Amino acid sequence: MILGYRLKELRKEKNMSRQALADLIFVNVRTISYWELGQRECNLEQLITLSKVFGVSTDYLLGLED
Repeated sequence: MILGYRLKELRKEKNMSRQALADLIFVNVRTISYWELGQRECNLEQLITLSKVFGVSTDYLLGLED
């Protein structure tokens, strides 16, 4: 659930829509919604891509560091 919360907060900080993020990382917009709601988890490759997009560590996205 931490991943979903942090993903949503980072996306909002960048004024990015779910659709824009989905297009950027080549996933369906529903996938972004599922991640943010904690209904699904991303795979390792997607996690790394998200960390690069938002300029944060994978540990931050996973809630292992603040």
